[in-house]
Amino acid sequence: MRHEVEQLKQEVKDVLENNILSFWMQKMVDREHGGFYGQMTGEGQLVPTADKGGILNARILWSFSAAYRVLRKPEYLEMATRAKDYIIEHFVDNEFGGTYWSLDYLGQPKDTKKQFYAIGFMIYGLSEYARATGDRNALDYALQLYECIEEHSLDKVNNGYIEACTREWGEIEDMRLSELDANYPKSQNTHLHIIEPYTNLYRCLKEQEAAKLCNYVPAIGAVLPVDIAVPRETVDRVEASLRNLIDIFTDRILNPATHHLDLFFDMDWTREAGRLESYGHDIECSWLMHEAALVLGDEKVLRKVEQVVQMVAKASEKGLNADGSMVHEANLDTGYVDTDRHWWVQAENVVGWVNIYQYFGDEAALQKALSGWQYIKDNLIDREGGEWWWSRDPERNINRRDDKAGFWKCPYHNSRMCLEILERQFG
Repeated sequence: MRHEVEQLKQEVKDVLENNILSFWMQKMVDREHGGFYGQMTGEGQLVPTADKGGILNARILWSFSAAYRVLRKPEYLEMATRAKDYIIEHFVDNEFGGTYWSLDYLGQPKDTKKQFYAIGFMIYGLSEYARATGDRNALDYALQLYECIEEHSLDKVNNGYIEACTREWGEIEDMRLSELDANYPKSQNTHLHIIEPYTNLYRCLKEQEAAKLCNYVPAIGAVLPVDIAVPRETVDRVEASLRNLIDIFTDRILNPATHHLDLFFDMDWTREAGRLESYGHDIECSWLMHEAALVLGDEKVLRKVEQVVQMVAKASEKGLNADGSMVHEANLDTGYVDTDRHWWVQAENVVGWVNIYQYFGDEAALQKALSGWQYIKDNLIDREGGEWWWSRDPERNINRRDDKAGFWKCPYHNSRMCLEILERQFG
């Protein structure tokens, strides 16, 4: 097993640096208008005038920040800083707070709604930049966005977080994250991508509190010691929010009958969107819930969560195929199954089973992870053009209709898979 894990680490490091990050550095930097281009089609055609999405830019920030923190290569810091500066200058709404959903290619606000999923990713990226560099400015912006979510998204009556608001934080009729989603005020997906950044923010605060100082980076190469002095009550509030989110997943979002995570909810947590199962989100959520409990550091919470982690991972096996890949989702009411092997599902499939192997000693889980990785190597990595294809169908035809890079196709699921494997210690 040790040899297999070491080989896996070597392979993912190569793909991370020479296939994923290299693609974004070489092909997606917008040197004319700033930041990064908004789209490259599945046929490899760059679209310089495409809108620039908040999710894409936040995920670029996270990916290069995490890569710099782990690998310490200056070119990754340069890309991370480029993304951080562009977000602060263009995406942050200085009048009403929060961040815009999208900009035009020139960097002007396009869709100004406040989608809390996207604001969560901004926190994720900014807090990771702060972890990697000690940048107090990035941490302050992450904390400001945390306050926006707590003030405007947290349901003070029924608990949980709503999906979206207008630019001015008013009610918005269409709360959907995308056209593929049902229009409900609460979703598993948004909660997943709020617990994820809150975990990272709390980890960042704990790390910097332990270090007693941080290194503020006003420019590449300049490092000055600065006392972080984050108020204790702020750290405690983030911790309380993280505890609450863990409870929401175990007590509300988890379906106790199926052990899948239900997708859409009314304000009072009524489950009315039909019998939907998202196997990719199940396996992703299994390890992100576990990560939240591990970072929280409360043994009682961890014991409760670890039971759920294993149940949810087991439930996700329903989506596994004989070739190691995982299908996306199924609607049990209509019988429709999305059998395409989406890139992000395959990446999360690997991390989820690696997590089960690492913490629960399940060697069969490692084999699932290795089979999933073999599928990725054989089918999704574009060895010539760089990055990964969006998906393949069951007959292994490449999906060139969807983006190679774009609003939703970002260096995040796949780069994070690689970095998770590189950072983890296996016995």
